[in-house]
Amino acid sequence: MNKDLKILVTGVKGQLGFDCLRVLKQRGYHNVLGIDKEELDITDEEAVNKFILDYKPDVIMHNAAWTAVDKAEEMPELVYKVNALGPKYIATAAKKVGAKMFYISTDYVFDGEGEKPFEVDSPKEGLSIYGKTKSKGEDFVTSNTDKYFIIRISWVFGINGNNYIKTMLKLSLIKDELNIVCDQIGSPTYTLDLANLMADMMESDKYGVYHATNEGFISWYDFTKYIYEAKGITNVKVNPITTEEYLKINPNQARRPLNSRMSKKSLEKAGFKLLPNWKDAVNRYLKELGNDY
Repeated sequence: MNKDLKILVTGVKGQLGFDCLRVLKQRGYHNVLGIDKEELDITDEEAVNKFILDYKPDVIMHNAAWTAVDKAEEMPELVYKVNALGPKYIATAAKKVGAKMFYISTDYVFDGEGEKPFEVDSPKEGLSIYGKTKSKGEDFVTSNTDKYFIIRISWVFGINGNNYIKTMLKLSLIKDELNIVCDQIGSPTYTLDLANLMADMMESDKYGVYHATNEGFISWYDFTKYIYEAKGITNVKVNPITTEEYLKINPNQARRPLNSRMSKKSLEKAGFKLLPNWKDAVNRYLKELGNDY
């Protein structure tokens, strides 16, 4: 392991960027630079080019992205700049300096239909502005550099920032009943587990497209029930409802995939360890989170 690798991590104020920084430092990498939008506007091609050519990283972990799915529908041009053009500029500069590049993508690049897990080469037909722009970002990365790791993830939670688990815990303090969607099926992704996988990948040259979530397929309803069970919360009644029923109560939402299952064949084939089961991940996360939500 080369601990002298020069590593650039974007989006360090987000869940994954924060954990990437944490894991790299734990593993003894001492040449790590974490940045966020204050340090670099990824939608400014000239600024990106200058920053990367000056810093000359060996690895770029590009985690910065627009992830507010509903809000994305209101400002497609800005979201395209962040999720598609930003990665394009980074990939182009990465190639110039010979850096390996990570691009974090999403289950939203697929149409969310059917019940089979999507393969890495399944047709990409994103349902929303968010899904379409992330898909375009993938295309720009693959066409502008060869040394890329594209990792599709879903249902993300981490210690730094907001996520579904924290929202459910906060709601348990003010609600005694919740209606939760039961027909959208997928897998949670704990950013700490993902950051460890990325650190493993970084030392390899097994470039390509991967799916990496915690193991097991569940619904949001199952997920919520388990969060409360694991936390010992008994005062909230959780009702299962369909997406159709949910949209009647909460209209004007971006379309969500019913099927977010993703196959891990490429991960296994490359010899990388699968992430732990989602329940194990939730237990570890809740322990670290404590009552800090």
